[in-house]
Amino acid sequence: MTKPLATTLCPLCVDLDGTLVKTDTFAQEMLLLIRTRPLTFFYLLRRISAGLAPFKQRIAGEIQLDPAALPYQFEFLELLKEEYRTGRELILVTASDKAPAQAVAEYLGLFSDVMASNGVCNLKATRKRDALVARFGEKGFDYAGNAVDDLPVWAVARNIIAVNPSTTVLRALANRSARVFEDRPPLWRVWLRALRVHQWTKNMLIFLPMLLAHELTNPVLYLQAVIAFFSFSLAASTIYIFNDIFDLHADQHHPHKKKRPFASGNLGLGGAVVVMPLLLISFLLAALLSPTFIGILLLYLALTTLYSWWLKQTAVLDVLTLAGLYALRIFAGTAAYGVVASEWLIAFSIFIFLSLALVKRYAELRAAAQQMPDSLQSRGRGYRVVDMPLLGGFGVATGCLSVLVLALYISSPRVIDFYPRPAVLWLLCPLQFYWIARIWLLAGRGEMSDDPLDFAARDLRTWLVVFLSSMTLVLGSF
Repeated sequence: MTKPLATTLCPLCVDLDGTLVKTDTFAQEMLLLIRTRPLTFFYLLRRISAGLAPFKQRIAGEIQLDPAALPYQFEFLELLKEEYRTGRELILVTASDKAPAQAVAEYLGLFSDVMASNGVCNLKATRKRDALVARFGEKGFDYAGNAVDDLPVWAVARNIIAVNPSTTVLRALANRSARVFEDRPPLWRVWLRALRVHQWTKNMLIFLPMLLAHELTNPVLYLQAVIAFFSFSLAASTIYIFNDIFDLHADQHHPHKKKRPFASGNLGLGGAVVVMPLLLISFLLAALLSPTFIGILLLYLALTTLYSWWLKQTAVLDVLTLAGLYALRIFAGTAAYGVVASEWLIAFSIFIFLSLALVKRYAELRAAAQQMPDSLQSRGRGYRVVDMPLLGGFGVATGCLSVLVLALYISSPRVIDFYPRPAVLWLLCPLQFYWIARIWLLAGRGEMSDDPLDFAARDLRTWLVVFLSSMTLVLGSF
């Protein structure tokens, strides 16, 4: 149980954004409006000259956030619940508009009153300080906040509570007694998750044409492939951040995605400024390669953006796009170092990646059905629960087609150009079938994550199949 404060004689005034909830509700409202009705947002933006307070009120009138889905600072929330049980008066005081603040207050049921921006006054910093002093008197209240804007309020508060404060705030409070709540993981770990460095393994496909064409003795090709890998990976990370920012509302309702850095509030929305430097570095690296590679990189960015804004909500088109994005990495490799991908590799890639895209959607839909049994469809997707058998059928079929393409390649005359003992390669077919069948069995049992490649990277049996397949290729080469 969280230890209550030493005194309950004066009210406890609590900031909303960054303190009670680990996000900025006003910024999140704007993002959701841009995501759903961009024309309305830009129409309202033209009227921002009237002032920030009326602009906040207009945005709040267009968008209603779900208070149940917001990322709360749970340790601090436990303190508030304890204070409430002791009979202490709790006041929610925020620069956000009154509408979202009132919704949060009603959802939690802890606050006796709400003081917020009202369309005329933007209740922030010194204005918040003056309003609290006018109501409770100097040193007549305790205050919980998190930001530099809260320093003027803390200067007239009796007791200080700092929730997830920045280094600047901690330095400013160094000579004052303050109770600090901190639940954010280390920043470097948060950024690794935000950039999704673990997803960079997908970009290893860039090396595939070089490996399968047996072009392994030219060090220049290795260097070009490595440059292409990092260029593609940095571009992909910018898209991940872009998606996470604009998918906040949907992610906060998702059983797993709500733990992502932006959705969970562990990374502030201002962290999105890192997108432009990352994208610049990506294109500087791409400039060291061919114009074709730059074109493929631009196509990748365009497709992923289109996928995020529209295609992922459209049944069938979404999985075709996902499969195409995987295959595009192979074309990026051919453009980076000039080794042509065979038509067999392209055909195999299309079917295997289509199967993986379908298993991703299947797993998402199954998870949504388990979390919300009464829901008929997955949030933000174009599929319904009744589509699960069809998705499974399509996925298993395309996975088996990838094994068929592999078998046809092994039986083709071209395989003799690279493998003196082609008969050994037939071992690849049962290995490939085993892996595909196991993926779909796990998906059917509900044991597959919504990212099959991420699952594969952590799965020991997948690594065993990769090892045995590699040994088969080596044996066939001698």
